[in-house]
Amino acid sequence: MTERPRFFDDLAGVAGGALSALAGVREEAEAVMRARMDEAIRKFDLVRREDLEAVQDMAANARAGQEAADARLALLEARLSALEGQGNDARGSSAGAPASAPGAGASEADPASMPPKMHLHGDVPPNPSEVTPAALPPHAGEEPLAT
Repeated sequence: MTERPRFFDDLAGVAGGALSALAGVREEAEAVMRARMDEAIRKFDLVRREDLEAVQDMAANARAGQEAADARLALLEARLSALEGQGNDARGSSAGAPASAPGAGASEADPASMPPKMHLHGDVPPNPSEVTPAALPPHAGEEPLAT
């Protein structure tokens, strides 16, 4: 067998060195481009996709919670108006007369007859359509509403 000439070995060594130098230049160019892109993102006040998606999820959760709170408030208002209607009938007042004068202040109301303050923090069901009057807790001394 014949030996390879030394020229080809030297040529292969030079080509390998050039390729490694080109790889270094490529990495440096990528780093410069990445730095310029980050600068442009900061300049234009852009956000990253992960941050945007996290804020969108938070907004969707807040919207669902607000809808559930609105549904619960509507049911509580309906329950309150039904209870006020029952109270007027029990006192012997006429059906069309309001329970209090329109300009009546809160000082005229009996604090013992007012319902307790309710906190919505763990009481809200995950789906507003699941809120029913029977699911609401009764006030002190009241029977639960029948559905």
